Amino acid sequence: MPNFITKRWHGAHMVFAMCFSLILIALLGIYRWQYALVALLVFFLLAYVLVRAEQQFRTDFIDYVETLSQRVKGAHQAAMGGMPLGILLYDRENRVAWHNPFIKEMTKAESLVGVPVSELFPALSEAAQPQKIEVEGHVFEVIHQAEERLYFFRDITRLERLRERYEREQSVIGVLHMDNFDEAGVGLDEQERTLLLSDVISAVTRWSQTNEISLRRLDSDKFFMVMKRESLERLKKNRFDILDVVRDMTRQIKIPITLSIGVATTGANMVEQTHAAEAALDIALARGGDQAALQDGDRVVFFGGKTNAVEKRTRVRARVISHALSNLIKDSEQVIIMGHVQPDMDALGSAIGVLKAVELANGKGYIVLGESNPSIAGLVNVINRSEVLRERVLSPERALQKVNANTLLILVDTHKPSLTIEPKLVDRSQRVVVIDHHRRGEEFVRDPVLVYLEPYASSTSELVTELLQYQERRLNLGKVETTALLAGIVVDTKSFAYRSGSRTFEAASFLRRHGADLAMVQSLLQEDLDRFVKRAEIVKNTEVVYDKMAIAVGEETETYDQLVIAQAADTLLNMKGVGASFVIGKREDGKVSISARSQGEMNVQVIMEELGGGGHLTHAATQFEGISIDEARSRLMDVLRQIEEGGDAE
Repeated sequence: MPNFITKRWHGAHMVFAMCFSLILIALLGIYRWQYALVALLVFFLLAYVLVRAEQQFRTDFIDYVETLSQRVKGAHQAAMGGMPLGILLYDRENRVAWHNPFIKEMTKAESLVGVPVSELFPALSEAAQPQKIEVEGHVFEVIHQAEERLYFFRDITRLERLRERYEREQSVIGVLHMDNFDEAGVGLDEQERTLLLSDVISAVTRWSQTNEISLRRLDSDKFFMVMKRESLERLKKNRFDILDVVRDMTRQIKIPITLSIGVATTGANMVEQTHAAEAALDIALARGGDQAALQDGDRVVFFGGKTNAVEKRTRVRARVISHALSNLIKDSEQVIIMGHVQPDMDALGSAIGVLKAVELANGKGYIVLGESNPSIAGLVNVINRSEVLRERVLSPERALQKVNANTLLILVDTHKPSLTIEPKLVDRSQRVVVIDHHRRGEEFVRDPVLVYLEPYASSTSELVTELLQYQERRLNLGKVETTALLAGIVVDTKSFAYRSGSRTFEAASFLRRHGADLAMVQSLLQEDLDRFVKRAEIVKNTEVVYDKMAIAVGEETETYDQLVIAQAADTLLNMKGVGASFVIGKREDGKVSISARSQGEMNVQVIMEELGGGGHLTHAATQFEGISIDEARSRLMDVLRQIEEGGDAE
């Protein structure tokens, strides 16, 4: 029995009381021994009663503790047997040593002791704890205490089903836009045009009803959509098949109608979700339309995009952008023009064209240029021989020193900050203008003051040429400027063989009238023999997969510049029976690059975006860091296999 209980009877206070009583009896005996004798008898009687009471207390207390222990033990056994929590102990060999009845009921097994845990619960892993497993249609949360060799299992089936129901019924907002609505039906009479538009709207309405989407018309060419998450999952599974339906319906007319869809699942409230859906639609439109952009979490996922952007019939936007750009230049202390890393002829040619626009607006402009590369070596030599242009070229380090609050940064031939020559310039610049012809990707400049992004254009040089035509001052272009712009158009169109619209030829004609030298363009694009041989070595290692896709791989020990890899892809595309080409090679900076080209039947942009890159429907690329050429080819084959099975890229 614990001391704190026994001391209640024979502690110091009881000893003092008994001794004090004996002293009083002794004093009483001095005067009256008879009384003292009686008191002594009473004292011994009282002492006897106290001792008996203490013994009885000890007996009762022990009985109470034993009874309580039995009850606690019984309650413990009842709790272990009936609690809604599974407990499993395992030995050093990872075999079941003991378990409570919950585990037996959970697994529906007769005997579990001695069975390996990995055999009993194959889904268990050493992953982050707690983890979820499913057994016999029930979901369990598992907590593992490795030090004690102990597992706890909690049935969270009801909670999991509620979570799944919540996710299925979560509201999703989208915006649907009919591209080319105003220009559709050119060449048709009013009745035929009305029937065409009616058929398209009917198809969209049937699609929305089939997929349980609430559809409301906002404008003549725009619809507002509200759906549940489970409806969105069906759309993703079908890869937004309404895009194909409408495209096929209007394929035969001169300017077909296509759809662009922006959908968002993110946002703290409905207002933010609506803004995110509108932003996703803007991205889809900036990529040329005929596709759906889904803002799901931090990532934008694209569906469709199987056709090239339709060339705009009017130049109203070019005129408006030209005037807006001129005003921005006038309001700036200085203008810095920058293209993408490893610039090509289009990037440098368009930068020279923008520099001319800065001059026409009486501004001070500079071009950021890092190390030269073979694709622009000829034009760089021309710049170095020109005293005026040479003084307007800055290194990335010098540009960083010049940038301030009144600096206007103009990005040409790219809209991704990470692909620019100096990404820090984008971060430090408060005002950024984007002029580009690539389809918009997930990464984009944050809060640009002006965006001129037209995927239908053949090149950025074409866009800049149109902007120059609408400058307020009388245009006086020099031979170098016009030739650089024309060279950019020639390179990106492969001498007007690809992506060349009527406006492309109009821009080229304009440049030719203002002094562009075709002989000089030819000299700028001349190729040396060593690079030709390297390209031939890559083409030699070509394998055709899926009957129409050519994959060429460079040597693991060799390095190639980006232009050689791109030219090898162009060469393969000219081979009979090749619908798409992919060339893989290691660059001089150690990165592994993939250049992709197609005849238009396959969207290589979608393929490259799956690998972290981007580009156009017919021209795209990506780069890898820290992997081998074989690993890059393996990743490419995985994506091609998925797309071939799903058929989405065609």
